[in-house]
Amino acid sequence: MTAQTDTQGSVTAVYKVSGMSCGHCEGAVSGEISGIPGVDSVKAVAATGEVTVVSDTPLDEEAVRTAVDEAGFELVGPA
Repeated sequence: MTAQTDTQGSVTAVYKVSGMSCGHCEGAVSGEISGIPGVDSVKAVAATGEVTVVSDTPLDEEAVRTAVDEAGFELVGPA
C-alpha cells in the first residue's frame, strides 16, 4: 500500500481496483470503503481503477479488500 501522512495527521492511501467501468461502480466502491471506521473520504476513478482513501490512521488492507469485494470488485493492491 502506498501511504502518505498529511500535515493534518490523516493518511492518504491509493489502491488499484479491477472491474470498475462507470460512475455507478465508483459509487459502489466508495460507499463500501466509506463504511470502514476511520475513513474520512474516498475517491474512486473508474478510468484508472484507482481509489484514493483518506483516513485517520493507516487502514488494514484486509478491511479494504473485504469492502471492495462487497461492492463486487477486486482489490488488486497498492497503486
